[in-house]
Amino acid sequence: MPFPRLEARDYAAAGVVLLCLFVAYVLVPTPLVQYTAWLVVFSVWMAWFVLASGAFISVFDR
Repeated sequence: MPFPRLEARDYAAAGVVLLCLFVAYVLVPTPLVQYTAWLVVFSVWMAWFVLASGAFISVFDR
């Protein structure tokens, strides 16, 4: 049972998450920025999860 290949969407989501955490913990390490970064990370993860699960279901529902 093969899994879907990684796409540009997957790399973009990972890049946004890493950039947000880098900004929040290295460039501007204040509690407000860190909290906001984690909210953005959660939102990106949820959007990625919905899109990835849709792709996963479309591959295996043939």
